Amino acid sequence: MEGLSASEQREFASRMERKQLKEFMTMYSKLVQRCFDDCVNDFTTKSLVNREEGCVMRCVDKYLKSSARLNERFQEQNAAMMQSGQMPGR
Repeated sequence: MEGLSASEQREFASRMERKQLKEFMTMYSKLVQRCFDDCVNDFTTKSLVNREEGCVMRCVDKYLKSSARLNERFQEQNAAMMQSGQMPGR
């Protein structure tokens, strides 16, 4: 961000915040849709039955753990590429 004026830095930060929020909302939406589709199938009651609730909890846990692991691996790969002098995408 060197070489940017203060207003350009603020604009850049604002755009990054919007992008991060959009990415978070997309991830959240996918999580909700996936776990709902996989776990909820009894529409005779207005609340989740125990089986569905347990399924949703396991689904969310697994999704969050896999996302965290994927992020860790991405960071490891990025760090290794930076150490070796390679640029991502080349």
